[in-house]
Amino acid sequence: MRQPPTTSRQPAGRDSFALPPEPPRRATLRRPVPEALSRVPRVLPSSQTGPATASLPVGAPDTHPARWRTLALLAVAELLGMALWFAASAVSAQYRALWGLTASEAGWLTTSVNLGFVLGTAASALLNLADVVPARRLFALAAVAGAAVNALVLTSDGYATALFWRICTGVCLAGVYPPAMKMIATWFRARRGLAVGTIVGALTVGKALPYLVHAIPGAGIRPVTLAASSGALLAAVLVWFGYRDGPYPFPPRAFSWGLVGEVVRERRWRLATGGYLGHMWELYAAWTWLPVFIAASVAAREPQAGARGDSIASAVAFAALAVGGLGCVWGGLAADRRGREWLVTLAMAISGACALGIGPAFGAGLWLLVPVALVWGFFVIADSAQFSVLVTESVPPHAVGTALTLQTSIGFLLTAITIQLVPPTAGALGWRWAFPMLALGPALGIWSIRRLVALRRGGPPHV
Repeated sequence: MRQPPTTSRQPAGRDSFALPPEPPRRATLRRPVPEALSRVPRVLPSSQTGPATASLPVGAPDTHPARWRTLALLAVAELLGMALWFAASAVSAQYRALWGLTASEAGWLTTSVNLGFVLGTAASALLNLADVVPARRLFALAAVAGAAVNALVLTSDGYATALFWRICTGVCLAGVYPPAMKMIATWFRARRGLAVGTIVGALTVGKALPYLVHAIPGAGIRPVTLAASSGALLAAVLVWFGYRDGPYPFPPRAFSWGLVGEVVRERRWRLATGGYLGHMWELYAAWTWLPVFIAASVAAREPQAGARGDSIASAVAFAALAVGGLGCVWGGLAADRRGREWLVTLAMAISGACALGIGPAFGAGLWLLVPVALVWGFFVIADSAQFSVLVTESVPPHAVGTALTLQTSIGFLLTAITIQLVPPTAGALGWRWAFPMLALGPALGIWSIRRLVALRRGGPPHV
Protein backbone atom coordinates (compact mmCIF):
# COMPACT_ATOMS: atom_id res chain seq x y z
CA MET A 1 0.00 0.00 0.00
CA ARG A 2 1.45 3.36 -1.03
CA GLN A 3 2.42 5.63 1.83
CA PRO A 4 1.30 9.24 1.50
CA PRO A 5 4.19 11.62 1.97
CA THR A 6 4.34 13.47 5.24
CA THR A 7 4.95 17.18 5.15
CA SER A 8 6.92 19.53 7.27
CA ARG A 9 5.84 22.89 8.57
CA GLN A 10 8.79 25.09 8.22
CA PRO A 11 8.01 28.62 7.22
CA ALA A 12 10.48 30.53 5.23
CA GLY A 13 11.20 34.00 4.22
CA ARG A 14 11.94 36.65 1.17
CA ASP A 15 14.05 35.53 0.17
CA SER A 16 14.61 32.38 2.24
CA PHE A 17 13.07 28.96 2.27
CA ALA A 18 12.20 26.15 4.63
CA LEU A 19 13.71 22.75 4.00
CA PRO A 20 14.51 19.60 5.90
CA PRO A 21 18.14 19.65 6.95
CA GLU A 22 20.52 18.25 4.37
CA PRO A 23 23.00 15.55 5.31
CA PRO A 24 25.95 17.23 7.01
CA ARG A 25 28.88 17.73 4.66
CA ARG A 26 31.46 18.15 7.40
CA ALA A 27 32.49 15.84 10.16
CA THR A 28 32.91 18.85 12.45
CA LEU A 29 29.19 19.38 12.96
CA ARG A 30 28.46 18.83 16.63
CA ARG A 31 25.11 17.14 16.21
CA PRO A 32 25.00 14.15 13.85
CA VAL A 33 21.83 13.52 11.91
CA PRO A 34 19.76 10.98 13.84
CA GLU A 35 19.63 7.45 12.48
CA ALA A 36 15.89 7.84 11.91
CA LEU A 37 16.62 10.59 9.36
CA SER A 38 19.41 8.76 7.56
CA ARG A 39 16.95 6.92 5.37
CA VAL A 40 13.66 8.11 3.96
CA PRO A 41 10.83 6.08 2.47
CA ARG A 42 10.51 6.08 -1.27
CA VAL A 43 6.95 6.99 -2.18
CA LEU A 44 5.71 6.23 -5.68
CA PRO A 45 3.89 9.00 -7.54
CA SER A 46 0.13 8.86 -7.81
CA SER A 47 0.35 7.74 -11.43
CA GLN A 48 1.85 4.41 -10.36
CA THR A 49 0.27 1.57 -8.45
CA GLY A 50 1.58 -1.07 -6.14
CA PRO A 51 3.28 -0.98 -2.74
CA ALA A 52 5.98 1.46 -1.81
CA THR A 53 9.38 -0.07 -2.21
CA ALA A 54 12.58 0.04 -0.21
CA SER A 55 14.08 3.13 1.29
CA LEU A 56 16.78 5.25 -0.33
CA PRO A 57 19.94 6.58 1.32
CA VAL A 58 19.94 10.32 1.95
CA GLY A 59 22.91 10.85 -0.37
CA ALA A 60 21.51 8.75 -3.23
CA PRO A 61 21.28 10.52 -6.60
CA ASP A 62 17.93 11.92 -7.66
CA THR A 63 16.49 9.52 -10.20
CA HIS A 64 12.73 10.04 -10.40
CA PRO A 65 11.81 10.79 -14.04
CA ALA A 66 9.25 13.45 -13.07
CA ARG A 67 11.63 15.61 -11.04
CA TRP A 68 12.60 18.03 -13.82
CA ARG A 69 9.03 18.44 -15.01
CA THR A 70 8.00 19.23 -11.45
CA LEU A 71 10.82 21.71 -11.06
CA ALA A 72 9.76 23.49 -14.25
CA LEU A 73 6.11 23.57 -13.16
CA LEU A 74 6.87 24.99 -9.71
CA ALA A 75 9.32 27.51 -11.16
CA VAL A 76 6.70 28.85 -13.55
CA ALA A 77 4.07 28.90 -10.79
CA GLU A 78 6.38 30.84 -8.45
CA LEU A 79 7.30 33.27 -11.21
CA LEU A 80 3.64 34.05 -11.85
CA GLY A 81 2.50 34.04 -8.24
CA MET A 82 5.19 36.33 -6.89
CA ALA A 83 4.29 39.10 -9.34
CA LEU A 84 1.92 40.25 -6.59
CA TRP A 85 4.79 41.42 -4.35
CA PHE A 86 5.81 44.57 -6.26
CA ALA A 87 2.55 45.14 -8.14
CA ALA A 88 1.99 48.45 -6.34
CA SER A 89 5.66 49.38 -6.02
CA ALA A 90 6.14 49.28 -9.80
CA VAL A 91 3.57 52.07 -10.18
CA SER A 92 4.46 53.97 -7.01
CA ALA A 93 5.09 57.14 -9.03
CA GLN A 94 1.48 57.04 -10.23
CA TYR A 95 0.22 56.48 -6.69
CA ARG A 96 2.31 59.42 -5.48
CA ALA A 97 0.70 61.65 -8.10
CA LEU A 98 -2.79 60.26 -7.41
CA TRP A 99 -2.74 60.67 -3.62
CA GLY A 100 0.01 63.23 -3.12
CA LEU A 101 2.33 60.81 -1.29
CA THR A 102 5.85 61.48 -0.09
CA ALA A 103 8.66 59.11 -1.05
CA SER A 104 8.55 57.51 2.41
CA GLU A 105 4.80 56.95 2.14
CA ALA A 106 5.28 55.35 -1.27
CA GLY A 107 7.87 53.06 0.33
CA TRP A 108 5.16 51.66 2.56
CA LEU A 109 3.55 50.11 -0.51
CA THR A 110 6.41 47.59 -0.29
CA THR A 111 6.96 47.63 3.48
CA SER A 112 3.30 46.75 4.09
CA VAL A 113 3.66 43.59 1.99
CA ASN A 114 6.75 42.58 3.97
CA LEU A 115 4.93 43.09 7.27
CA GLY A 116 1.96 41.12 5.98
CA PHE A 117 4.32 38.33 5.00
CA VAL A 118 5.67 38.22 8.57
CA LEU A 119 2.12 38.05 9.93
CA GLY A 120 1.21 35.29 7.49
CA THR A 121 4.32 33.28 8.25
CA ALA A 122 3.78 33.59 12.00
CA ALA A 123 0.12 32.61 11.71
CA SER A 124 1.01 29.62 9.54
CA ALA A 125 3.56 28.53 12.12
CA LEU A 126 1.27 28.91 15.12
CA LEU A 127 -1.64 27.18 13.38
CA ASN A 128 0.66 24.52 11.92
CA LEU A 129 -1.00 25.02 8.54
CA ALA A 130 1.68 23.24 6.54
CA ASP A 131 0.92 20.01 8.41
CA VAL A 132 -2.85 20.49 8.43
CA VAL A 133 -3.33 21.61 4.81
CA PRO A 134 -1.58 19.76 1.95
CA ALA A 135 1.05 21.97 0.33
CA ARG A 136 -0.64 21.87 -3.10
CA ARG A 137 -3.94 23.07 -1.65
CA LEU A 138 -2.31 25.69 0.57
CA PHE A 139 -0.39 27.15 -2.36
CA ALA A 140 -3.41 27.25 -4.68
CA LEU A 141 -5.78 28.78 -2.11
CA ALA A 142 -3.21 31.38 -1.05
CA ALA A 143 -2.51 32.35 -4.67
CA VAL A 144 -6.22 32.80 -5.42
CA ALA A 145 -6.71 34.86 -2.27
CA GLY A 146 -3.64 36.93 -3.07
CA ALA A 147 -4.93 37.64 -6.58
CA ALA A 148 -8.24 38.81 -5.13
CA VAL A 149 -6.86 41.16 -2.45
CA ASN A 150 -4.31 42.56 -4.89
CA ALA A 151 -7.09 43.44 -7.31
CA LEU A 152 -9.03 45.07 -4.48
CA VAL A 153 -6.33 47.74 -4.28
CA LEU A 154 -8.02 49.20 -7.39
CA THR A 155 -11.17 49.83 -5.33
CA SER A 156 -9.28 51.80 -2.67
CA ASP A 157 -10.59 55.28 -2.01
CA GLY A 158 -7.34 56.36 -0.43
CA TYR A 159 -3.85 55.50 0.75
CA ALA A 160 -4.83 53.84 4.03
CA THR A 161 -7.19 51.39 2.33
CA ALA A 162 -4.55 50.52 -0.25
CA LEU A 163 -2.06 49.75 2.53
CA PHE A 164 -4.58 47.43 4.16
CA TRP A 165 -4.98 45.43 0.96
CA ARG A 166 -1.21 45.34 0.50
CA ILE A 167 -0.81 43.89 3.99
CA CYS A 168 -3.40 41.26 3.09
CA THR A 169 -1.43 40.50 -0.07
CA GLY A 170 1.67 39.85 2.03
CA VAL A 171 -0.29 37.52 4.32
CA CYS A 172 -1.41 35.51 1.28
CA LEU A 173 2.10 35.35 -0.15
CA ALA A 174 3.18 33.51 3.00
CA GLY A 175 1.16 30.62 1.56
CA VAL A 176 2.79 30.89 -1.88
CA TYR A 177 6.50 31.31 -1.24
CA PRO A 178 7.42 28.93 1.65
CA PRO A 179 5.26 25.97 0.53
CA ALA A 180 6.98 25.94 -2.86
CA MET A 181 10.36 25.55 -1.16
CA LYS A 182 9.09 22.53 0.76
CA MET A 183 7.33 21.10 -2.28
CA ILE A 184 10.46 21.04 -4.44
CA ALA A 185 12.47 19.59 -1.53
CA THR A 186 10.34 16.43 -1.74
CA TRP A 187 11.69 15.87 -5.27
CA PHE A 188 15.41 16.62 -4.86
CA ARG A 189 18.13 15.70 -2.41
CA ALA A 190 21.48 15.37 -4.21
CA ARG A 191 20.73 18.41 -6.43
CA ARG A 192 18.74 20.37 -3.87
CA GLY A 193 20.98 23.43 -4.13
CA LEU A 194 20.25 23.71 -7.85
CA ALA A 195 16.53 22.96 -7.40
CA VAL A 196 15.97 25.51 -4.65
CA GLY A 197 18.16 28.06 -6.41
CA THR A 198 15.95 27.65 -9.48
CA ILE A 199 12.78 28.24 -7.46
CA VAL A 200 14.20 31.31 -5.73
CA GLY A 201 15.42 32.53 -9.11
CA ALA A 202 11.96 32.11 -10.60
CA LEU A 203 10.26 34.03 -7.82
CA THR A 204 12.89 36.77 -8.19
CA VAL A 205 11.97 37.17 -11.86
CA GLY A 206 8.31 37.06 -10.83
CA LYS A 207 8.77 39.97 -8.43
CA ALA A 208 10.24 41.95 -11.33
CA LEU A 209 7.35 41.22 -13.73
CA PRO A 210 5.27 44.31 -12.79
CA TYR A 211 8.15 46.49 -13.96
CA LEU A 212 8.14 44.70 -17.31
CA VAL A 213 4.41 45.30 -17.69
CA HIS A 214 4.89 48.93 -16.68
CA ALA A 215 7.52 49.31 -19.41
CA ILE A 216 4.75 48.89 -22.00
CA PRO A 217 3.71 52.38 -23.12
CA GLY A 218 0.46 53.43 -21.46
CA ALA A 219 0.49 50.64 -18.84
CA GLY A 220 -0.50 52.34 -15.59
CA ILE A 221 -1.94 51.24 -12.29
CA ARG A 222 -4.84 49.12 -13.56
CA PRO A 223 -3.00 47.06 -16.22
CA VAL A 224 -0.07 46.35 -13.89
CA THR A 225 -2.32 45.35 -10.99
CA LEU A 226 -4.61 43.13 -13.05
CA ALA A 227 -1.66 41.48 -14.83
CA ALA A 228 -0.19 40.50 -11.46
CA SER A 229 -3.51 39.10 -10.22
CA SER A 230 -3.97 37.15 -13.45
CA GLY A 231 -0.52 35.63 -13.03
CA ALA A 232 -1.35 34.51 -9.48
CA LEU A 233 -4.57 32.86 -10.66
CA LEU A 234 -2.69 30.98 -13.36
CA ALA A 235 -0.11 29.88 -10.79
CA ALA A 236 -2.91 28.43 -8.63
CA VAL A 237 -4.28 26.47 -11.59
CA LEU A 238 -0.85 25.07 -12.49
CA VAL A 239 -0.13 23.82 -8.99
CA TRP A 240 -3.65 22.52 -8.30
CA PHE A 241 -3.79 20.39 -11.43
CA GLY A 242 -0.11 19.70 -12.10
CA TYR A 243 1.69 19.14 -8.81
CA ARG A 244 2.03 16.03 -6.64
CA ASP A 245 4.41 15.44 -3.70
CA GLY A 246 7.69 13.75 -4.51
CA PRO A 247 9.53 10.65 -3.27
CA TYR A 248 11.46 12.34 -0.42
CA PRO A 249 9.04 13.35 2.33
CA PHE A 250 10.33 14.59 5.66
CA PRO A 251 8.93 14.61 9.19
CA PRO A 252 7.13 17.62 10.68
CA ARG A 253 9.16 20.10 12.70
CA ALA A 254 6.63 22.63 13.89
CA PHE A 255 7.23 25.95 15.57
CA SER A 256 7.31 25.78 19.38
CA TRP A 257 7.50 28.69 21.81
CA GLY A 258 9.22 26.33 24.22
CA LEU A 259 12.16 25.94 21.81
CA VAL A 260 12.76 29.66 21.31
CA GLY A 261 15.17 29.88 24.24
CA GLU A 262 17.08 26.79 23.10
CA VAL A 263 17.43 28.19 19.57
CA VAL A 264 18.54 31.65 20.68
CA ARG A 265 21.14 30.22 23.05
CA GLU A 266 22.75 28.30 20.17
CA ARG A 267 25.72 30.36 19.04
CA ARG A 268 25.83 28.83 15.58
CA TRP A 269 22.19 29.87 15.02
CA ARG A 270 22.99 33.42 16.09
CA LEU A 271 25.94 33.64 13.70
CA ALA A 272 24.03 32.09 10.77
CA THR A 273 21.12 34.42 11.43
CA GLY A 274 23.55 37.33 11.66
CA GLY A 275 24.64 36.61 8.11
CA TYR A 276 21.02 36.44 6.99
CA LEU A 277 20.17 39.75 8.67
CA GLY A 278 23.10 41.43 6.93
CA HIS A 279 21.71 40.12 3.65
CA MET A 280 18.18 41.31 4.43
CA TRP A 281 19.41 44.74 5.53
CA GLU A 282 20.38 45.35 1.92
CA LEU A 283 18.03 43.21 -0.19
CA TYR A 284 14.55 44.72 0.02
CA ALA A 285 15.76 48.30 0.28
CA ALA A 286 17.74 47.70 -2.93
CA TRP A 287 14.79 46.04 -4.66
CA THR A 288 12.40 48.80 -3.59
CA TRP A 289 14.51 51.85 -4.41
CA LEU A 290 16.82 50.77 -7.23
CA PRO A 291 13.96 51.17 -9.76
CA VAL A 292 13.26 54.66 -8.36
CA PHE A 293 16.99 55.47 -8.52
CA ILE A 294 17.06 54.34 -12.17
CA ALA A 295 13.99 56.42 -13.06
CA ALA A 296 15.44 59.49 -11.35
CA SER A 297 18.78 58.95 -13.10
CA VAL A 298 17.16 58.70 -16.54
CA ALA A 299 15.07 61.82 -15.82
CA ALA A 300 18.14 63.73 -14.62
CA ARG A 301 20.01 62.95 -17.83
CA GLU A 302 17.05 63.43 -20.20
CA PRO A 303 14.53 65.79 -18.55
CA GLN A 304 12.43 65.99 -21.71
CA ALA A 305 12.19 62.22 -22.26
CA GLY A 306 8.71 62.00 -20.70
CA ALA A 307 6.83 58.74 -21.25
CA ARG A 308 9.70 57.30 -23.29
CA GLY A 309 12.03 57.83 -20.36
CA ASP A 310 9.56 56.13 -18.00
CA SER A 311 9.40 53.08 -20.28
CA ILE A 312 13.18 52.91 -20.53
CA ALA A 313 13.55 53.18 -16.75
CA SER A 314 10.98 50.44 -16.14
CA ALA A 315 12.68 48.14 -18.65
CA VAL A 316 16.08 48.67 -16.98
CA ALA A 317 14.50 48.15 -13.54
CA PHE A 318 12.96 44.88 -14.71
CA ALA A 319 16.32 43.69 -16.03
CA ALA A 320 18.11 44.69 -12.81
CA LEU A 321 15.68 42.71 -10.64
CA ALA A 322 15.07 39.82 -13.02
CA VAL A 323 18.78 39.08 -13.52
CA GLY A 324 18.71 37.95 -9.90
CA GLY A 325 16.96 34.82 -11.18
CA LEU A 326 20.16 33.80 -12.94
CA GLY A 327 22.05 34.76 -9.80
CA CYS A 328 19.99 32.35 -7.72
CA VAL A 329 20.60 29.44 -10.10
CA TRP A 330 24.32 30.22 -10.17
CA GLY A 331 24.30 30.54 -6.39
CA GLY A 332 22.70 27.12 -5.98
CA LEU A 333 25.27 25.49 -8.25
CA ALA A 334 28.17 27.31 -6.59
CA ALA A 335 26.96 26.40 -3.12
CA ASP A 336 26.75 22.72 -4.08
CA ARG A 337 30.30 22.81 -5.46
CA ARG A 338 32.19 25.27 -3.27
CA GLY A 339 30.15 25.41 -0.08
CA ARG A 340 27.45 27.72 1.21
CA GLU A 341 29.75 29.83 3.38
CA TRP A 342 32.02 30.60 0.41
CA LEU A 343 29.05 31.52 -1.77
CA VAL A 344 27.31 33.85 0.69
CA THR A 345 30.58 35.61 1.53
CA LEU A 346 31.39 36.28 -2.13
CA ALA A 347 27.84 37.40 -2.97
CA MET A 348 27.63 39.81 -0.03
CA ALA A 349 31.07 41.26 -0.81
CA ILE A 350 30.11 42.04 -4.43
CA SER A 351 26.61 43.32 -3.66
CA GLY A 352 27.96 45.52 -0.88
CA ALA A 353 30.54 46.94 -3.28
CA CYS A 354 27.74 47.75 -5.73
CA ALA A 355 25.79 49.57 -3.01
CA LEU A 356 28.88 51.70 -2.44
CA GLY A 357 29.68 52.19 -6.11
CA ILE A 358 26.40 52.80 -7.90
CA GLY A 359 26.11 56.43 -6.77
CA PRO A 360 28.50 57.86 -9.42
CA ALA A 361 26.34 56.25 -12.13
CA PHE A 362 23.43 58.56 -11.23
CA GLY A 363 22.70 60.89 -14.13
CA ALA A 364 25.31 59.17 -16.29
CA GLY A 365 24.60 57.33 -19.49
CA LEU A 366 22.96 53.91 -19.53
CA TRP A 367 26.33 52.46 -20.57
CA LEU A 368 27.48 52.99 -16.98
CA LEU A 369 24.24 52.68 -15.04
CA VAL A 370 22.99 49.42 -16.57
CA PRO A 371 26.10 47.25 -15.93
CA VAL A 372 26.36 48.30 -12.28
CA ALA A 373 22.62 47.76 -11.74
CA LEU A 374 22.76 44.32 -13.37
CA VAL A 375 25.75 43.19 -11.30
CA TRP A 376 24.03 44.39 -8.13
CA GLY A 377 20.77 42.68 -9.06
CA PHE A 378 22.63 39.43 -9.82
CA PHE A 379 24.57 39.17 -6.55
CA VAL A 380 22.16 40.79 -4.09
CA ILE A 381 19.91 37.70 -4.23
CA ALA A 382 22.37 34.98 -5.34
CA ASP A 383 23.00 33.88 -1.74
CA SER A 384 19.45 34.09 -0.44
CA ALA A 385 18.50 30.44 -0.58
CA GLN A 386 21.61 29.34 1.29
CA PHE A 387 20.98 31.18 4.56
CA SER A 388 18.10 28.98 5.63
CA VAL A 389 20.18 25.87 4.98
CA LEU A 390 22.90 27.33 7.21
CA VAL A 391 20.27 27.80 9.90
CA THR A 392 18.98 24.22 9.56
CA GLU A 393 22.55 23.00 10.11
CA SER A 394 22.97 25.10 13.24
CA VAL A 395 20.24 23.57 15.44
CA PRO A 396 19.03 20.06 16.31
CA PRO A 397 16.44 18.62 13.89
CA HIS A 398 13.56 19.03 16.35
CA ALA A 399 14.19 22.81 16.50
CA VAL A 400 14.46 23.50 12.76
CA GLY A 401 10.92 24.84 12.37
CA THR A 402 11.28 27.25 15.28
CA ALA A 403 14.73 28.39 14.12
CA LEU A 404 13.50 29.19 10.61
CA THR A 405 10.40 31.00 11.86
CA LEU A 406 12.51 33.26 14.09
CA GLN A 407 15.02 33.88 11.31
CA THR A 408 12.33 34.82 8.79
CA SER A 409 10.33 37.05 11.11
CA ILE A 410 13.33 39.03 12.34
CA GLY A 411 14.69 39.41 8.81
CA PHE A 412 11.49 40.78 7.29
CA LEU A 413 10.89 43.10 10.23
CA LEU A 414 14.38 44.49 9.63
CA THR A 415 13.46 45.32 6.03
CA ALA A 416 10.73 47.62 7.31
CA ILE A 417 13.48 49.77 8.80
CA THR A 418 15.94 49.83 5.93
CA ILE A 419 13.29 50.50 3.27
CA GLN A 420 12.29 53.63 5.17
CA LEU A 421 15.88 54.82 5.66
CA VAL A 422 16.57 55.40 1.96
CA PRO A 423 14.09 58.23 1.13
CA PRO A 424 15.23 60.66 3.85
CA THR A 425 18.85 59.92 2.98
CA ALA A 426 18.19 60.62 -0.69
CA GLY A 427 16.25 63.75 0.23
CA ALA A 428 19.05 65.10 2.42
CA LEU A 429 22.11 64.04 0.41
CA GLY A 430 20.80 63.22 -3.06
CA TRP A 431 20.46 59.88 -4.82
CA ARG A 432 24.22 59.57 -5.26
CA TRP A 433 24.52 58.94 -1.52
CA ALA A 434 21.30 57.01 -0.91
CA PHE A 435 22.72 53.47 -1.02
CA PRO A 436 26.16 53.36 0.67
CA MET A 437 24.56 52.74 4.08
CA LEU A 438 23.13 49.49 2.70
CA ALA A 439 26.70 48.15 2.46
CA LEU A 440 26.77 47.95 6.25
CA GLY A 441 24.54 44.88 6.08
CA PRO A 442 26.81 42.77 3.84
CA ALA A 443 29.87 43.85 5.85
CA LEU A 444 28.33 42.67 9.13
CA GLY A 445 26.96 39.57 7.40
CA ILE A 446 30.42 38.56 6.17
CA TRP A 447 31.84 39.12 9.64
CA SER A 448 29.18 36.86 11.14
CA ILE A 449 29.64 34.07 8.57
CA ARG A 450 33.41 34.08 9.02
CA ARG A 451 32.96 33.64 12.74
CA LEU A 452 30.56 30.77 12.04
CA VAL A 453 33.14 29.07 9.82
CA ALA A 454 35.81 29.46 12.51
CA LEU A 455 33.47 28.03 15.15
CA ARG A 456 32.61 25.01 13.01
CA ARG A 457 36.27 24.30 12.35
CA GLY A 458 36.93 24.28 16.06
CA GLY A 459 39.21 27.28 15.97
CA PRO A 460 38.91 30.59 17.78
CA PRO A 461 35.66 32.35 16.76
CA HIS A 462 37.35 35.55 15.69
CA VAL A 463 38.10 37.03 12.32
